[in-house]
Amino acid sequence: MNRFEGKTVLVTGGNSGIGLTAAQAFAAEGARVIITGRDEGSLAAAKVTLGSSALAIRNDAGSIAAARELAQQLAAENIRLDAVFINAGIAKFAPLPDVEEALWDQTFDINVKGPFFQIQALTPLLNQGASIVLNGSINAHIGMPASSVYAASKAALISLAKTLSAELLPRGARVNVISPGPVTTPIYGKLGLDADTLADTAAQIKSQIPLGRFGESKEIAATVLHLASSESGFIVGTEIIADGGMSRL
Repeated sequence: MNRFEGKTVLVTGGNSGIGLTAAQAFAAEGARVIITGRDEGSLAAAKVTLGSSALAIRNDAGSIAAARELAQQLAAENIRLDAVFINAGIAKFAPLPDVEEALWDQTFDINVKGPFFQIQALTPLLNQGASIVLNGSINAHIGMPASSVYAASKAALISLAKTLSAELLPRGARVNVISPGPVTTPIYGKLGLDADTLADTAAQIKSQIPLGRFGESKEIAATVLHLASSESGFIVGTEIIADGGMSRL
């Protein structure tokens, strides 16, 4: 399929994990892809896989100034957007007694404030019929210990899909959410856990998934592309949960 032939798509945090997989899937279906991220090395490597027309832009997902700078840069190059995947995020966990203000601020800056103001800044660049997909999390729906700050930030992001949909529909833009369950991505290596603890944690999580396995980035990316395409044109302000049955069974 070439659902995105002639389309331009922005993927924040598109230099690794689900974001990179989604960016590659968009490119494979004909899109011109723009990715953002903080690490210049992984951005450069990701760009190579996306084709000569791709753009890779270093950007701080938690900064309002950076959100506005990105929009200004795209506008200066006369770029209009047909789809946006707000994927950049952070996942840090701590039990209630160990949560410090810095963890709260960093999590909400990157997972809520940054996405909100990025969408605000990009709104003038959206083409008629554009789609915005937010990357939520199953943690917003389940009471997983030590996830309170992360879960709250994702719940806030999911809520934005409804309110922003109401505001952006007059412009012809739709907003929806994909909320993954546990997915095998590099983010698990960034939790600050030693190898044994990480393995034990992964085994414990897997035991709670009825399908008996972690999801794959390509499975989440497939749903992102569906929500970003015209074939989902009647889906507005909603959330699709892809968690292997973790929250349902």
